[in-house]
Amino acid sequence: MAVVKDAEQELKPNKKKTTSDEDDNRRKKMVPGGLMKAVIRPGGGDAMPSDGDQVIYHCTIRTLDGVVVQSTRSEFGGKGTPTRQVLGKSKMILGLLEGIPTMLKGEVAVLKMKPELHYGEDECPVSVSDSFPKDAELNFEIELIEFSKIKVVTEDLGILKKVINEAQSWENPRDLYEVKARVSAKLGNGKSLQLPMAGEPILFTFGKSEVPKGLEKGIGTMSRGEKSVIYVTSQYLSESPMIPSVEGIEEVHFEVELIHFIQVRDVLGDGRLIKRRIRDGKGEFPMDCPLQDSHLRVHYKGMLINEENTVFYDTRVDNHGQPLEFSSGEGLVPEGFEMCVRLMLPEEISLVTCPPDYAYDKFTRPANVPEGAHVQWEIELLGFEMLKDWTGMNFRAIMDDVEKTKGTGNRLFKEGKFVLAKAKYEKVLREFNHVNPQDDEEGKEFANTRSLLNLNVAACYLKMGDCRKSIETCNKVLDANPVHVKALYRRGMAYLEAGDFDEARTDFNKMITIDKSSEANAKAALLKLKQAEQEVEKKARKQFKGLFDKKPGEISEVGLDNQVNEARVEGEHESLIPSQEKEDGVEDAPPAPAPARTSSFSRLWTGGVNLFKSLGVNRCSIL
Repeated sequence: MAVVKDAEQELKPNKKKTTSDEDDNRRKKMVPGGLMKAVIRPGGGDAMPSDGDQVIYHCTIRTLDGVVVQSTRSEFGGKGTPTRQVLGKSKMILGLLEGIPTMLKGEVAVLKMKPELHYGEDECPVSVSDSFPKDAELNFEIELIEFSKIKVVTEDLGILKKVINEAQSWENPRDLYEVKARVSAKLGNGKSLQLPMAGEPILFTFGKSEVPKGLEKGIGTMSRGEKSVIYVTSQYLSESPMIPSVEGIEEVHFEVELIHFIQVRDVLGDGRLIKRRIRDGKGEFPMDCPLQDSHLRVHYKGMLINEENTVFYDTRVDNHGQPLEFSSGEGLVPEGFEMCVRLMLPEEISLVTCPPDYAYDKFTRPANVPEGAHVQWEIELLGFEMLKDWTGMNFRAIMDDVEKTKGTGNRLFKEGKFVLAKAKYEKVLREFNHVNPQDDEEGKEFANTRSLLNLNVAACYLKMGDCRKSIETCNKVLDANPVHVKALYRRGMAYLEAGDFDEARTDFNKMITIDKSSEANAKAALLKLKQAEQEVEKKARKQFKGLFDKKPGEISEVGLDNQVNEARVEGEHESLIPSQEKEDGVEDAPPAPAPARTSSFSRLWTGGVNLFKSLGVNRCSIL
């Protein structure tokens, strides 16, 4: 096609900022007269594509004397499939990168390009065959079929989404969700692709490969009520019951209306604790869920997983029709029950399938629930109230509330629920960031309480086997008060548990120099340290028999002391802390035996960490 000279318009570099610095640098190569445009058929409207838009266009390339070199149109030897690209993201020749943003929807124009504006550009990002006339001036006839804002689902642009109707909510389906959607499909050339459901809504389980991978990824970005077109290229067209064979298909455009989905959550991530929503609740997930500690009201029916689905408890029958009320975060219901309720919306009903270790194996088991039983709970969340905050409260009221929360944490600790206990202490510590004592007396009480809470957090970490975090938490107290005896003791026990004997010894000895009243407790701890060192040495000598000189009597002597000490504390609450802690409801430590001699070998051997628990060196208590 010849281009009428006086109809040509020279296109100059686009000054708009783009998403690609590389494209900006390429624009600097443009020279006057390098790109000329002639409109063959005007488009409609006044909007033009910009960076981030998807453009769909037909392109026919001709030499200046009208010979067709290449085309997307079937009548000129192409496949009949228009080109789809994203401005600023797709690799494009410079002439199209500059020319297409000047066009209107439906417009047909010819872009005359010098070689450096098409495939003859140095380091052109788009390759062509060797037979292509890269060094010739060429005419590119472009028909801009459509352009629109697009969501990039995959960075390689293999899956794109164009929203037609916005969603009614913002929750997206994910693995195990049960999805209901209406889907139709076209090939890239516009021809319809026949699907098995013939216009009826489809039902599928997300993550089970029941629909093509690319379609599923696209639906994963949609929300209820949304209608979109999902563009999927061949690398994401996996075979599925929807499209049994994808051979020869280069791309598919799926038009999808997401009608509904049922939330099914694998709460633990291992398939054992499953929550399936039966009835939608009110509000938006998860913003309107009781994720924080709250007072909750629920009706529930508990069932054994057997052929009869035996009901072992129903609040509507066994609780005189009254709901169960409890405060979350306090270990008052089985762990799996609470984890799922926290993910519910008000008025939602869900069916929870729970393994025994998150049901009743670690909780008071109803008489009619066998040990090791898997259970189901049908739970209705009637409502919840967030626990009161400290806004508008005076210092005394705040500290009274702190004592209640700390008391709950202490109960949870004694019940062995260390994660829950730690959460209680840490919640108060976070809220302490917004408390401002008004005088020295309040400041002293505030500082002491914060120190005790940090030490209780350290005790939880130690019980959970995280010695390093226990040490770090103790350091927070010692940074503020380097002579805090309880913090030295707690950190020393954490060092001992971690096998850092020298650091532990330093902390225990420092206790004695700071406060003589802690000497008995410090010496008891030093004895534990000595026993741990000698037990490590004993194991090493047994393993490397003949490599070291034996010291007859030393091990057996320590073993005797250990037996006496264990007999003395048997039956008491697990505790080995300074006697000053008795005021906080924790028992005193046992009297301290005389310290044992230090072996030089034991100071060199710190690898026996796993032996310490059997010796009782991981004992700690809350403050």
